[in-house]
Amino acid sequence: MAPPLSRRHLLQAAALAVAAPSVSFGLGGKAASAAAASSAAVPSSWSVQPFGLGEVALKAGVFADKRQLMLDHARGYDVNRLVQVFRANAGLSTGGAVAPGGWEGLDGEANGNLRGHYTGHFLTMLSQAYASTGEQVFADRIGTILGALTDARAALRTDPKMLAVTGRWGGALENVRGSYQYVDLPATVLGGASAITLAAWVKPTHDANWQRVFDFGNDTTKYLYLASRNASGVPRFAITTSGAGGEQGLNGTAALPLNQWSHLAVTLSGGTGTLYVNGTAVATNTAMTLTPAALGTLTNNWLGRSNYAGDPVYAGGFDEFNVWSRVLTQAEITSLQSNEAKLSSAGLGNLAAYWFQATSGGSFADASGRGQTATLRRTWGGPSHPGFLAAYPETQFILLESMTASDYTRVWAPYYTAHKILRGLLDAYAATSDARALDLASGMGDWMHARLSALSEATLQRMWGLFSSGEFGGIVEAIVDLHGYTGKAEHLALAQLFDLDSLIDACAANADTLNGLHANQHIPIFTGLLRLYDATGETRYLTAARNFWAMVVPGRMYGIGGTSTGEFWKASGVIAGTIGDTTAETCCAYNLLKLSRTLFFHEQTPKYMEYYERALYNQVLGSKRDAADAEKPLVTYFIGLTPGHVRDYTPKQGTTCCEGTGMESATKYQDSVYFKAADGGALYVNLYSPSQLTWSAKGVTVTQTTDYPREQGSTLTFGGSAAAFALKLRVPSWATSGFQVTVNGTAVSGTPAAGSYFTVSRTWQAGDVVRVTIPFRLRVEKALDDPALQTLFYGPVNLVARNSATSYLSFGLYRNAGLSGNLLPTLTPVSGKALHYTLNGTEFAPFFEGTEDPTHAYFRRSEPTVVFGTTDSGVANPAKSDGTTLLDEIWAAAPFSGKDALVTKVRSAVAAWVSAGLLSQADGDLVISTAQQATYAA
Repeated sequence: MAPPLSRRHLLQAAALAVAAPSVSFGLGGKAASAAAASSAAVPSSWSVQPFGLGEVALKAGVFADKRQLMLDHARGYDVNRLVQVFRANAGLSTGGAVAPGGWEGLDGEANGNLRGHYTGHFLTMLSQAYASTGEQVFADRIGTILGALTDARAALRTDPKMLAVTGRWGGALENVRGSYQYVDLPATVLGGASAITLAAWVKPTHDANWQRVFDFGNDTTKYLYLASRNASGVPRFAITTSGAGGEQGLNGTAALPLNQWSHLAVTLSGGTGTLYVNGTAVATNTAMTLTPAALGTLTNNWLGRSNYAGDPVYAGGFDEFNVWSRVLTQAEITSLQSNEAKLSSAGLGNLAAYWFQATSGGSFADASGRGQTATLRRTWGGPSHPGFLAAYPETQFILLESMTASDYTRVWAPYYTAHKILRGLLDAYAATSDARALDLASGMGDWMHARLSALSEATLQRMWGLFSSGEFGGIVEAIVDLHGYTGKAEHLALAQLFDLDSLIDACAANADTLNGLHANQHIPIFTGLLRLYDATGETRYLTAARNFWAMVVPGRMYGIGGTSTGEFWKASGVIAGTIGDTTAETCCAYNLLKLSRTLFFHEQTPKYMEYYERALYNQVLGSKRDAADAEKPLVTYFIGLTPGHVRDYTPKQGTTCCEGTGMESATKYQDSVYFKAADGGALYVNLYSPSQLTWSAKGVTVTQTTDYPREQGSTLTFGGSAAAFALKLRVPSWATSGFQVTVNGTAVSGTPAAGSYFTVSRTWQAGDVVRVTIPFRLRVEKALDDPALQTLFYGPVNLVARNSATSYLSFGLYRNAGLSGNLLPTLTPVSGKALHYTLNGTEFAPFFEGTEDPTHAYFRRSEPTVVFGTTDSGVANPAKSDGTTLLDEIWAAAPFSGKDALVTKVRSAVAAWVSAGLLSQADGDLVISTAQQATYAA
């Protein structure tokens, strides 16, 4: 068991993963000073440790090319658009900024219930970009976001204040869309009048139907209202004492223009009601028997809010609202068009009169003389705690606590969104040391603890077990990291309030209960559990995470490293049976990579870095389109593996979770290239990628020069001071032969084992050169539930067929297989295009190329006849009941030392198959003679 850590010495993990490290001889300027202030101690349970992004510089290659596209996006996108939803929620001016849209806006999926999440992702991307490059533009953008979030939280901590804008007659009140603000009038405002005129200047800014200019009522039974738009998009006045079915109404004839001031007036008396728009009577009803006198004293008297809870809050401006206890004449209403009410022939309303330039606070004096002071309010009241920060009201968090079934149109993963914001703040603090980021993050932790610690254990378990609504992403990891900075006991206690015991206990017992679960809702839970293990020493967390990983890899993993179908898991081992257009949600790969590296910190099992290479070099790289775009990050949501699938790099309505994690992935490609042993005694080279490591504690640099995976090897050159340590070079599991290491041109003794680390221990000197040779082989991986359905790999690279057909293609690969067992000679290289090949007229290309070509990641393996060295025997390739063919059995014995060894294997296999009655003697003899006569590639 790992010993529990001191509260003041717990690592903020992302400080190592995404921020610049402690000051080193290779860093300078603001990035270095930020690192010195923001880094924290490493958990004692980590036997290896990562380097910071600032310590590993990417060099020219496929990763640098992809990252450059994302850095350009990070530089060019207007971050004021990202904080628009936060400013709006706080009732602040949005400065004309337009929300990004899609999931990050009020008009997106599920009413924009996830808004705010994308801002957190973007903040993490900027932080990683700054940590990696030190470019001030990224720090400046972080500062802009932090300033806006600080202002938003400050505004939410107080009662709403008037947002003053230019009105029809001077100043005016604006209700920003998304602020959920309205004006509350006293119950006596209508005075029980039997004759009345109500008039207002309005400037609607959104075209949602049923926004109320005013609504006076008790509930949805007794009320009178004026809507700026009814279901037909035109103004409507109505009054009723018996609900919607009993409404007596007036409908306008045309929609009010947006972003322009319009004057609305309603007169009602003696059975006649008239609706005026800009001084013109547009509707008259002589059968309106109801007046305010019939309604009595009403409870809810509102400007901008409806008594129907599902109606939108009015978005736009108010400039003057007057109520008279008489019917104004046409001439008086005409006078109001060119004069303030107080200067018009109508005069100020004698029941109520407000002009909104009169205050900078949230109270509006009544100029009628009746003392009907009005108050600006929020529909949801206000935050339960001063640390609350979100881009929407606290309502979703409150509703979740009583939900028994998921409904993302009401509550969509509020703690998931809180995680993205918190993670972004912590990453910003780690990268820049801006105290505002930590203050905001700590406040969020305080607020969540206050909210969740008051709930029963049963309520928490029910919440976290809800699909989607109860999803909380990687919030546990982020909260443990927060605790590492603040040392607050409440923050560590908060992290454990997210324990989903049914899942943790099942995985700790190695009981697979994943079938039917939403994949990305659950993967990040386990990275959080590992961080809780670091903080508490509770071994069930580590055991659960380790067992969970093995339940996904390989049993629920596609060849590219992705998992999930339609966002969910099926039974383990079902691969072919789940392939479709919505396989491999990109977020899942992102989170499995994070889990894999964190597991490796605890136990250096090579399979974790094997998976890391697979998913990073294939799904993650391939999820980013190879094109520039200032507006969109161009990242996939799903990667369909169905035949002929074309990747969608602008998924759904935009600003999705996968675009968010895609931005993050593309700015931290170097995070796991190198690790160091906790005692400084070893350097792990996990990935072969062009890069330069600055290991300040040793005074050493390591420059890795390679075009991997286009090059089958890498060169590492040492610089700096002399230092003694073990160099641990990962030997990929697919590198079954030919892996070689030389130091300064001399071969290193030992036998590298595939799927391990090969160790070279010495005192390293400046100028030492290590050459690693990693021969690639073409190989197939078979779907676990359908061995004939296969995917093609060349070294670490998944090769996909580019073909518009929508059914599986069939290919044979033994036709010209080499004596080594390498299937590559069957394919023909494409001149001038590295890693591109053709077979039977179809081009194969690396999955990591971000194109919009239709692709086939899987194909049907078909070897109808026995062929050796392109010589066809004409004998049908027989198969056993389990699908294994004669050629499968022969080539499974590769590599062969020479042709004679291959022929010997053919003889023994033929004899066995003839003896089993699976092959005739005559056909067997023909197979042997063909093998003898053929010429083979190496």
